[in-house]
Amino acid sequence: MKAKRSLINLAFGLISQGLIIALGILIPRLLLVNFGSEVNGLLSSIGQIIIYMSLLEAGVGAASLQALYKHVAGSSKENINSILSATSSYYKKTGIYYFICIILLSVIYPLFIDSSIDKMTIMFVILVTGMGGAINFYFQGTFKVFLVAEGKSYIDTSITTLINIVISGLKIIFILKGYNIIAIQTTHFVLMIVQIIIYQIYIKRNYKWLDLKVKPNFDAISQKKSVMVHQISYLIFNNTDVLILTIFTNLKVVSVYVLYNMLFSVLDKVISTVNSSVTFALGQTFHEGKEKFISLYNAYEVCFMSFVFSLFTVAYIFILPFMELYTSGIKDINYIDFWIPTLFVIIKLLVNARATSNNVINIAGHFKKTQNRAILECIINLVFSITLVQFLGIYGVLIGTIAALLYRSIDIVLYANKKILERNAWMTLRRWLTNIVLFSLIVAAAKTVNIYPTSYVTTIMSAILVLAISAVIFVVVNALLDREVYHYTKDIIVKLVQKQKRKKTIST
Repeated sequence: MKAKRSLINLAFGLISQGLIIALGILIPRLLLVNFGSEVNGLLSSIGQIIIYMSLLEAGVGAASLQALYKHVAGSSKENINSILSATSSYYKKTGIYYFICIILLSVIYPLFIDSSIDKMTIMFVILVTGMGGAINFYFQGTFKVFLVAEGKSYIDTSITTLINIVISGLKIIFILKGYNIIAIQTTHFVLMIVQIIIYQIYIKRNYKWLDLKVKPNFDAISQKKSVMVHQISYLIFNNTDVLILTIFTNLKVVSVYVLYNMLFSVLDKVISTVNSSVTFALGQTFHEGKEKFISLYNAYEVCFMSFVFSLFTVAYIFILPFMELYTSGIKDINYIDFWIPTLFVIIKLLVNARATSNNVINIAGHFKKTQNRAILECIINLVFSITLVQFLGIYGVLIGTIAALLYRSIDIVLYANKKILERNAWMTLRRWLTNIVLFSLIVAAAKTVNIYPTSYVTTIMSAILVLAISAVIFVVVNALLDREVYHYTKDIIVKLVQKQKRKKTIST
């Protein structure tokens, strides 16, 4: 059942991400052409600040998820309801606080930003962009947490994808027809309400036993404050760069950063989809026995790292050719820079290569025990980024993020292996080093071939070919070095295939 749900989550996730990616790449291009780099930078800057407001959630989601895994695995409806009741109580408060913060931001932000854009326009853009988040927390945050713990994140994915496609389609139409930026951003708010209605209908039809009015079990999510420390750390290394660039440079520089980040974030979303599709299985297995969990975890780590390094190998090879095509005709600032994608790839590999170990810490609930390490990561990032941006501009904030990640990524791997898995961390570090060497060799080989496509079609076709070759290399080499993982994964696949064959035989 877990393997099947993981595959369903993965399939729905990848299909949805493919559609969202295509639309997500097109819209910034249309914004740049029709409104210029300043508007693109403004929307990105506002978006990043609004992301920080998710801290108002105060770690409730992750703490609730960790508490739910055990009870979902044991099908304890009474305990599930008491945890969700506590979660709902916190999320409703969060929705109210979020609403107040959006109002304050819409008034304060226009007073401090250096922009030729009308201040009233900026204010209304903030309002219509941010209100959806307040509604999301108040009405549907609890149900999202529950579906993830159940292993049904594909439901959330399907609903979100449908809404995103409609939102993106309307934005494209509005941009092409010459509507102003306020009307374009309003589409998100209106359709967020539609999303809530769909969610409510699904939950009432499929989970009639859910009752958020029972006595809340606040003790079950008592680690939420420690979780929040980790969320602050994540938000800082993932979103501080845009805020620092907004303060110390200008919106055109922000636009350059955002465009590169957008392209790499496309891969982040795909990777996150793959990661989240199996996290529930890890979370439930953790409570079923250590030996069983470690076997599953090893397979997950090897496969996940092979996947991550394959994607970023291709991204690094093709990012500049794609960027030249994407920004053709944009003359207000230069978008082509060799060092920016190099620094971005280092960041993304450090973030994603540690994801497997970080999942172990989250599943085990070691939030409080590791919060001081997360605080140190924040300090390193802020000190380095704010200092270096004065001398190196956009490079400075990227180097600051790398400095923090180097410390924290290694620390996470060491902690997860020694304190939770109770084994030598060399196994994970060796997998890191193996994939780094393969990454370097493939990139070097690509340079000798001089791959430089000149159109979107040839870029996509070339990227697919290189991805296929890279994936085979990563999978084969990692399988040879981890024979036990290879046999374990093979057995799971064989069992799934045999199970499906039996079902077909019975049905016929």
